[in-house]
Amino acid sequence: METIKVSNLTRDYDDLRAVDHISFEVETGEVFGFLGPNGAGKTTTIKMLTGQLRPTSGAARVAGCDVVDERQQLKPQIGVVFEHQNIYERLSARDNLLFAARLYGVQKSRVEEMLKRVGLADRAREKAKNYSNGMKQRLLIARALLHEPRVIFLDEPTRGLDPNIARGIRAFIEELAQQGVTVFLTTHYMEEADHLSDRVAIVDQGRIVALDTPARLKVAHGDGEETTLEDVFVKLTGRNFAQQWGDE
Repeated sequence: METIKVSNLTRDYDDLRAVDHISFEVETGEVFGFLGPNGAGKTTTIKMLTGQLRPTSGAARVAGCDVVDERQQLKPQIGVVFEHQNIYERLSARDNLLFAARLYGVQKSRVEEMLKRVGLADRAREKAKNYSNGMKQRLLIARALLHEPRVIFLDEPTRGLDPNIARGIRAFIEELAQQGVTVFLTTHYMEEADHLSDRVAIVDQGRIVALDTPARLKVAHGDGEETTLEDVFVKLTGRNFAQQWGDE
């Protein structure tokens, strides 16, 4: 059963078409990688799917809710972790989550549960401004999952993190999918996308240029057994970069 259904979704900014008639479906409990170079339309797509940005045309339903007409019903069904860390740094980790809990009508016991789950219980009283990058990212994930959403959107969740923290977050993503949470993932780390994603969509200039399992994409667009998902990504999206640098 699909949890996300997108039909001809389009978004224009004046004369710029950021997202160009994309269509896809994501199944319940699937980790769906949404990959593309900078400026390909990934973040714009997430903002439309989370009800933060109105599409120019097309339609989308997430967790059974129309992203335009049912935005209020959509909010409790989704969690979002954006690339830029938007936590209240003057508050402690616990107070960050307590504030979010009040907004969602979540019991305080859930706050303590999530602090333990992301490994922050021992430093829950410390102000978030003193946290490392990895700790802040874990706090953001805890906040996004506080209300037990059906879908979580993760925009570059391991960017800039050391390998140990990144590995822990990847394991957490796998655990979420096993529990039936649908994960919509963007990342520039192709090995991460290959390892985590059940399927990936590769986007270039606002359009989906390929969509399949990582294994099938490597067969369809590769040159042999040693082909990586990064090779496929560069082959499908690297044209403009190569032209700019004179690589023929």
